Amino acid sequence: MDFALSEGQQMLFDTAFEFGQEQIAPHAQAWERAGTIPRELLENAGALGFGALYVPEQMGGAGLSRLDATLVFEALSAACPSVAAFISIHNMCTHMVAHNGTDAFKEAWLESMTSMQSIASYCLTEPGSGSDAAALRTRAVKSGGAYTLNGTKAFISGGGFSDLYLVMCRTGEDGPRGISAIVVPDGADGLSFGAAERKMGWRAQPTAQVQLDDCAVQESHLLGTEGEGFSLAMAGLDGGRLNIAACALGGAQAALRMALDYVGERQAFGRTIDQFQGLQFRLADMETELQAARVFLRQAAWKLDTKSHDATVHCAMAKRFVTDTAFRVANDALQLLGGYGYLEDYGIEKIVRDLRVHQILEGTNEIMRVITARSLLRERGRG
Repeated sequence: MDFALSEGQQMLFDTAFEFGQEQIAPHAQAWERAGTIPRELLENAGALGFGALYVPEQMGGAGLSRLDATLVFEALSAACPSVAAFISIHNMCTHMVAHNGTDAFKEAWLESMTSMQSIASYCLTEPGSGSDAAALRTRAVKSGGAYTLNGTKAFISGGGFSDLYLVMCRTGEDGPRGISAIVVPDGADGLSFGAAERKMGWRAQPTAQVQLDDCAVQESHLLGTEGEGFSLAMAGLDGGRLNIAACALGGAQAALRMALDYVGERQAFGRTIDQFQGLQFRLADMETELQAARVFLRQAAWKLDTKSHDATVHCAMAKRFVTDTAFRVANDALQLLGGYGYLEDYGIEKIVRDLRVHQILEGTNEIMRVITARSLLRERGRG
């Protein structure tokens, strides 16, 4: 196996890294305090193709692989995991629309989504159904060429900010086969939002409940066919989990770099503290763990790209392993700075807060273990 990045992939990573360091990093703390991301920044990202990374070129996207996308999100998250993850969520929505939207809907919206002039939110989770996504209660009833939706979605990144909301809703029987995916544009009658959530991390992302009260949209806003929504949502999550893992990895690598700089300057007992062997051992372990996580992540992305039969379980395992590892490394980096690590000015405490949620969203890491264990048990049965 060749583990080296191609020249094109290295250029892709470098372009995303430079964009992040120039246009995101200097403003990340200000955007966190403001609780929002400037539209101009998102449009600048869209101009580089970052709004439709794995949408085919003939549809206006960059036509990249899932592995390529992880490189972009790792690089962007070195500047701000919150902003990088927000762009990842939009990419998941753009991909779903490009591959499953009606011709009429794509004609109206796809171009502005790929350019990030229109931002999309992914609406699956509900107040009463977190990990049990198939138990969702938001319902859509079809009548006269339109769907009327009623229900509430929780923890929605972009709630009250986005232009489109990809809503997983029930159009049929209980369980996953009764779920459909319908896109609701901002401004639709009956669409409203809760108050902005006050969060531990990801503060730059505006987050709120999405409320649907007799909200009517045209039949052409259905993605795929009725009853296909849950499978579309789960298929989107495979790549989404890789992206979130990549965002965690980039954030943790940035925290390690900050810690390395600090221990090379901080003096104690007559020498810089990076000369103490115990601290060197800790740094070595942190770097080793991040490198192991990186290889695992890229292998899972390769499996998704090649449509391997075990891609889903590898995406789940990678999401669990990488996000747990990244949070631990970032937290250890904060510890190496001592009291300074706890201060906002040094930047590491923000990374730690941002990375904590990566262990929860896109399927909690406990659910990733469930997926992995079920796969093991199925394989045992075949043996």
